[in-house]
Amino acid sequence: MSTQIDPLSLSGDLLYAVKTGAEVAGGDTARLRERLATLERSRLARALSSRERKLAFWLNCYNAYAQLRLEEEPGILEGGLLDRWKFVGKDRIPVAGCWLSLNDIEHGLLRSSKHPWGLGYLPRPFPSSFEREFRLEGCDPRIHFALCRGSENSPPIAIYSPADVDAELDIAIEWFLEESVEYDSDADVASIPRFFRRYRGDFGGKRGIVEFLRRYNAVPDDATPSLEYEASDRAPDFDLDLELDELRP
Repeated sequence: MSTQIDPLSLSGDLLYAVKTGAEVAGGDTARLRERLATLERSRLARALSSRERKLAFWLNCYNAYAQLRLEEEPGILEGGLLDRWKFVGKDRIPVAGCWLSLNDIEHGLLRSSKHPWGLGYLPRPFPSSFEREFRLEGCDPRIHFALCRGSENSPPIAIYSPADVDAELDIAIEWFLEESVEYDSDADVASIPRFFRRYRGDFGGKRGIVEFLRRYNAVPDDATPSLEYEASDRAPDFDLDLELDELRP
């Protein structure tokens, strides 16, 4: 039996084919997409039997389909708010008989049913039975360093494997933070990407963000910096200017 029937192999092969334009053993992108779409749900459940397997599978699916969407509709992210919402919000991704959007994969499956708004503190309402079955049990903030955003400062897109996904994510994070975080030791201020603010609840609030920066050597171990978020150079990306963690005990 071909290993290409395995859902994890399918997701990795699809992302590889999209990234390189090469045809893989399981066929071209259309064939691979069809196989993902027609997977038996029971087969998918058996394949996604651990956190690592779910994490690798959904990261590969998200990045493959995000890049496919960008190829199909070039310039969509340069449009207005509605165009950007259609990019992430339309159900264009068939997996095991269920139609998903990029939002479904990111916020439902990878962030364990968290709302895209609300700074990472609000639950995503009315998750489907598919989402409840195949989502990660808890939100892993490292996913924010692995998703294709279609912008110049997006992290490099890697093909993740269940056996090495944690180490691969850690490498991607260290690289990204080295390139995007500035620490002023005299003022004890860290300038960080804006998505830390948008998803601050995923990191555990301000304290959690500082601990995250220490963990990945973006600030010294003994630093307790104030945080400055980079200015947005475009319309707000469905962001809310609410300091919700200031209201938490």
